[in-house]
Amino acid sequence: MTTPKLYAGAKLREVRTQISMTQKDFAAKLGVSLPYLNQMENNNRPISTAVVLGLAQEFGLDVTELSTGDGERLVSDMREALADPVFSGNMPLLADLRLTASNAPAIAHAFIELHKTYRQTHERLASLDEALGREDARTHPSPWEEVRDFFHYCDNYIDAVDIAAEHFGAPTGHRENIRELAISLLENAGISVSFKDTDTLREFDSKQRSLFISTRSASESQTFQILLQVALVHQNKLLDATLDSAQFKTKEARSIAKIGLANYFAGAAMMPYRAFLEAAQITRHDIERLATNFGASIEQVCHRLSTLQRPGAKGIPFFFVRVDHAGTITKRHSATRLQFARFGGACPLWNVHRAFEQPSQFLRQLAETPDGIRYVSLARDVSKASGRFGAPVRRFAIALGCEVQHASNLVFADGMDVGRPTAFEPIGISCRICERKTCHQRSVPPLERRLSVDPNKREVLPYIIN
Repeated sequence: MTTPKLYAGAKLREVRTQISMTQKDFAAKLGVSLPYLNQMENNNRPISTAVVLGLAQEFGLDVTELSTGDGERLVSDMREALADPVFSGNMPLLADLRLTASNAPAIAHAFIELHKTYRQTHERLASLDEALGREDARTHPSPWEEVRDFFHYCDNYIDAVDIAAEHFGAPTGHRENIRELAISLLENAGISVSFKDTDTLREFDSKQRSLFISTRSASESQTFQILLQVALVHQNKLLDATLDSAQFKTKEARSIAKIGLANYFAGAAMMPYRAFLEAAQITRHDIERLATNFGASIEQVCHRLSTLQRPGAKGIPFFFVRVDHAGTITKRHSATRLQFARFGGACPLWNVHRAFEQPSQFLRQLAETPDGIRYVSLARDVSKASGRFGAPVRRFAIALGCEVQHASNLVFADGMDVGRPTAFEPIGISCRICERKTCHQRSVPPLERRLSVDPNKREVLPYIIN
């Protein structure tokens, strides 16, 4: 499998602009000709190894920033949008989509936003009878989708919030002390903290200045909810400043994002960046050991591993996803080249769906996507009991994975035959845009392909993908 070429013209121009250098001077510093630099900045040529070394040596650039994953996210999102039947023409070449994502990311984002608005309008028109006469029938982006995209394009890493959480959580020394520290901080602010037998995980009475935490939830969930309240009380200015820069279109989206940022703070405080990164490397990303060491749940650890993208101190690029029993994606993030469908469920061939069948076990899978990229994928159920008899159980499954070149850093990859090509199962992103023609689990044909049907012949699928 060949190593993909690195095109990062936009990043090159950004670096040069930040240091106020002309192309001529920048080319001289990097030891290349002016025409060669111009071609790289316009993505007509890939960035060479010599230029990568020059960027690191001459300008101290963290070369991992040259490939942040934003381009692949944009390409994946554009491909999914273009698979919509409204685009009756042929799918643009993948190379053209990559050039758009690299050279004109603002146009790519605008196109995705336009398609999202079209899709929402189409759905509203389909239920026009219900919408008539309602004041909220106006077309505007879904707040949930707007917030999801905010974290998606931030690489699921919020630097200012992460650093603030690290300063809060790192000095405690022992993980068990962080809950006491958080409670003490709230009490010093005049907020009493008490625990009561209730289904509500967290309830803050702003008038009485009282915080109630459910005794029915797990210990790590209780700590998380207390830290979330700390973020809302003591980091309010930081959260608001972050939200101001995001420029959300609706107040609903801003409110949802604020809770998301408070959640981010809570997880980062429980698992401070550098301490957690070091522990992850030492244990070779043994999720259960990390959960024990940091007093966190399996899901919290997996989510945190997917956020370790601090410039200059990056961890392994992981993807992380959570699905419900129907296969609907409820959380998604990828720092890898694997990008999830924006709408609908995940590929049925992925091991995350099998986790429901084997509860409390880690399932391992070697997988390959249609673009030839190979991954190590880990899946497990994370069903959540409510803490009382007769209450419904919330059932989810999560998956965590990375590209196969990082397998030696994963304890879970031990014993897996990563050198054998046939050991990798073929998976896709979404049936709507998957290019595999013979998949036995295909639910719908790919929208950008023509089909033919032979009434005298039936194979796995009732049609032939041309």
